[in-house]
Amino acid sequence: MLFDLPLGQLKTYLPERVEPVDFDDFWKQTLSETHQYPLEPKFEKVETGLKLVDAFDVTFNGFGGQPIKGWYILPKNTEAPLPCIVEYIGYGGGRGHPQEWLTWANAGYAHFVMDTRGQGSTWRTGDTPDTEMNGGNPQIPGFMTRGVLKPETYYYRRVFADAVRAVEAARSHELVDKNKIAVTGGSQGGGIALAMSGLIPDLTLSMPDVPFLCHYRRAVEMIDTDPYNEITRYCKTHRDQIEIVFNTLSYFDGLNFAVRAKAASLFSVGLMDTICPPSTVFAAYNHYAGSKDIRIWEFNNHEGGEIYQIIEKMKFVNERF
Repeated sequence: MLFDLPLGQLKTYLPERVEPVDFDDFWKQTLSETHQYPLEPKFEKVETGLKLVDAFDVTFNGFGGQPIKGWYILPKNTEAPLPCIVEYIGYGGGRGHPQEWLTWANAGYAHFVMDTRGQGSTWRTGDTPDTEMNGGNPQIPGFMTRGVLKPETYYYRRVFADAVRAVEAARSHELVDKNKIAVTGGSQGGGIALAMSGLIPDLTLSMPDVPFLCHYRRAVEMIDTDPYNEITRYCKTHRDQIEIVFNTLSYFDGLNFAVRAKAASLFSVGLMDTICPPSTVFAAYNHYAGSKDIRIWEFNNHEGGEIYQIIEKMKFVNERF
């Protein structure tokens, strides 16, 4: 059912942002610390049985110099640099297998998929532990309150730093056109792509689908579904830490990255989305500073447009690349 603001109000919904005074300094320092470690990207070709693409097992150094896995997939026998789609993954999922990532290479683009540290045990397997907090293996969620009492220790500081380095790793490959980079992802992946729009000034395109990690306080006050409900349950128990929690989250809010974005963007939203409420998506979209468009899926929940949105994204990329 439709439970959020009417569509007419969503299109003009522009809530006040809560932005820390040291937001830019925090991210400048985070990326400076990250860049103290060599990137050291490694691309190892793997045999997949696929006849039309070449697939590479990727390792690069992310936050803290810690190894992050990924996949790099190209049309077979590529000889000249191609535009590259860098993709981030939804909450709980990992990079899985190359056979699960065939769309963009078959459309004629390089495709770089970043594994998400600590995740990959819910609906697709992952191979990157979050060594800052466990040193063991990918885990079942949650991650929303991991290290949440300080911005410096919060889980998504590491993930967003990894995501910046993923773009750098993609650009390091000789068959990637460094001036034609798009970022995309759905849900958590959309939230990460949105953050990259604010952290990487020379991105060409950004395509956040039903983005998560936006307008946190409204989300937790509107819905009782995970992953946002992890924050609710934490605050329910830790009654004396609520303002501390939301202060930390303000450093990771998609609204604050959106106002810094320059890349041309294509968003998507499901008007019946009970995971990432429509008003949280429109809040990010309406604050987005670069050129923008959005596809609205009226009768869809968090699945959004699925294949219909992929078709829209392919049109969007083909027109610009």
